Amino acid sequence: MASIVAWFRQRIPLSGVKLRELTNEPVPNHLKTWWWCLGGTPAYLFVVQIITGILLAFYYEPSPQTAYESVRYITEEAAFGWYIRSVHKWAATLMIAAVILHQIRVFFTGAYRKPRELNWMIGCCLLMCTLVIGFTGYSLVYEQLSYWGATVGANIADTVPFVGGFFKQMLLAGETYNERTLPRFFILHAAVLPTVMILLITIHIFFIRLQGVTEFRFGDEPTDQPTHYQFFPDHLMKELIIGLVLMILLSALATALPVTMGPPADPLTTPEVIKPEWFFYATFRWLKMFTGVAAVLSMGFIVFVMFIWPFIDAAVRRFLPRSEFSVWVGILGAAAIIGLTVYEALVVH
Repeated sequence: MASIVAWFRQRIPLSGVKLRELTNEPVPNHLKTWWWCLGGTPAYLFVVQIITGILLAFYYEPSPQTAYESVRYITEEAAFGWYIRSVHKWAATLMIAAVILHQIRVFFTGAYRKPRELNWMIGCCLLMCTLVIGFTGYSLVYEQLSYWGATVGANIADTVPFVGGFFKQMLLAGETYNERTLPRFFILHAAVLPTVMILLITIHIFFIRLQGVTEFRFGDEPTDQPTHYQFFPDHLMKELIIGLVLMILLSALATALPVTMGPPADPLTTPEVIKPEWFFYATFRWLKMFTGVAAVLSMGFIVFVMFIWPFIDAAVRRFLPRSEFSVWVGILGAAAIIGLTVYEALVVH
């Protein structure tokens, strides 16, 4: 064994001391709390998604004739298929929730301000990609609700002025749901969007390393204690513990609440109630409250404001340095999202 270890050390001259030198960037004490380092949680869940997604792809067949049956085979016959699919589903749910919570934390702590405006916009792109990858994954099962959810989503995209028709055709691979739609969803879900997200995450981390994290000090912190701790091994061990807790949680959810099969898609029968996944409840309810074009344009405007918010906030703070304008906007926005989500979850139609 000693000779094997020596062989590897000659070719990979890496030791604990060198690791400390490579990762010896001091980490602010506030990152010892999970709420303040939420970024690592969706990153871990994204890795879980990739691994379980690859395992599911061995059996999944992306065509209207075979998609539902292949998912049924995974769920009911393949060894541990129900577990892998359930972990994939729950990891997607927790990942979306973690990205949203991370975005909320960054907003309310003002961590998007100069010089981190670009990283905020990259984070917004990651949020959009996370939602779209959730939408495409939901549509791959080819159940009744997933089929009609994709149809409704494409029709909503069609209402966007000037470019709506193009986006609908790009999404459905035609004017209506057809033989080429599911393969396109599969390519988007399994190849295009993960690749884009990996690139965005790389850039996101690069900016964090370049600019450092926003540091916060709290009134109850002792003044005679160090304000930072080491990334390796202290912060790395904390992240590994979070990953272990998440894996236990995912396994518990997958076992206690496994994913089931709904009725297969029927293009000739429209369901009485069409509801998207929970993370689109607020958007769906908003679109129901207004006419098509007005709803889509207002939603687009909200997303646009979210992207450029660091610059709006900077302009407000320039004239009102002590203003809590951004905090109140965040409170109203969070209340609106929660209210619309709960409303859509409770109503039947």
